Amino acid sequence: MRHNETMTYRVLMVCTGNICRSPMAQQVLTEAVKEEGLDVIVDSAGVSNEEEGNPIDRRAARVLREAGYGLPDHWARQIHSGDIGQWDLILAMTDRHRSRLLRLADAAGVSVLPEAEAGDPSSVDIRLFRDFDPQAHENALDVPDPWYGGHEDYVETLAIIESAKPQIMEHLRQVTRG
Repeated sequence: MRHNETMTYRVLMVCTGNICRSPMAQQVLTEAVKEEGLDVIVDSAGVSNEEEGNPIDRRAARVLREAGYGLPDHWARQIHSGDIGQWDLILAMTDRHRSRLLRLADAAGVSVLPEAEAGDPSSVDIRLFRDFDPQAHENALDVPDPWYGGHEDYVETLAIIESAKPQIMEHLRQVTRG
C-alpha cells in the first residue's frame, strides 16, 4: 500500500517470472536509492505465476555478486490488478510485460499517467525499463530474457540495467525532491 503520510515514492520492476531481470534491477536500484538517501521503495514482481515462491535465479545472483552488489531477500511473486494502485512507477522489462500491466491497470480502474502523483492510488506511471536507457535504440527497448542463455547473457542483462540506472535515478531525484 502507498505511504500517503510519508509520500514514499514506490517503484516496481516487472519481468516474466520475477527471478532474473526484475530482481536484478530491484537490487541495483535499491542500492543506488539507499546510497543517495532517497525516500523510495523498490520492489519487483512477475506477470506470470510460474516461478512464484522461488528465490532469485542462481545465475542472476552470481552476476550480481561478481559485480559487487548484495542479494535481495527475494521470493518471486506475480503482480495482480489489485496491486497496480500501490505503485507510483512500474518499469516493465518488455513491451509484452507493459501491455499486460496496462490491461491490469485498466481492470483495476487505475489511470496510467506519465509522472503519476506519488501516493495517488488512482494513477500509476507504467513505462519500459529501457525508456531510461540512453544506449537503447528506439526499436529495441526490451531487456532480453537471460534465463535461456548462459553466464554472458546475465552479464549483458546487468549491463543494460546499469546503463539505464543514471536516468532512472535522475527521474527519482526529480519526483522525490521536486
